[in-house]
Amino acid sequence: MIRIALTDDHAIVRTGFRALIEREADMTIAAECGSLADAERALTDHTVDVLVLDLTLRGESGIEALPSLRARFPALRILVMSMHEGESYVDEALARGADGYVTKAVAPDELVTGIREVMAGRRHLSSDLCGRKSVAVPLDRLSARERDVFLLLAHGKTTKQVADALGVAAKTAYVHRAHVLEKLAARNDRELYRIALACGLIGA
Repeated sequence: MIRIALTDDHAIVRTGFRALIEREADMTIAAECGSLADAERALTDHTVDVLVLDLTLRGESGIEALPSLRARFPALRILVMSMHEGESYVDEALARGADGYVTKAVAPDELVTGIREVMAGRRHLSSDLCGRKSVAVPLDRLSARERDVFLLLAHGKTTKQVADALGVAAKTAYVHRAHVLEKLAARNDRELYRIALACGLIGA
């Protein structure tokens, strides 16, 4: 059973999506939340697998809360559900820790699909976001080890975590990271994430 915390500051929206989700035999609403404080209490008090989070809550920013939610509840899957369709919102949400992004412009059934996808460990974008342009990036400039470092950083690992994963010294990992940034003309790890997403190396 997939246990879901549904967070939106409009009760009528929550009611509609609750009805949709509870039609699914393997899904249940563990909590309904109208604010970030409600969501944090629900995540503390209940066992939740997937947090469905609206980015624009009354007087609060869901996007700013993503890093702390990810840090406090590392096993939680987070699916953003928002009226915002702009690329900057999508990229920012994913970079800050969301596992998927569904806009409110698509058919309601896509929320169910998104929940299943992020629960399975896959990154998910709703159908109206999947046609975003990809870019040509010279990945062939990277050595095999640099490519490993690139993918780990793009998946949100810190340089220390990259070193641990590859069994190398932290100093070596930092050198590889510097080479990756230089070769891909990226300024930081967030840009590496966007490159990986655009190249299809991180599943949408």
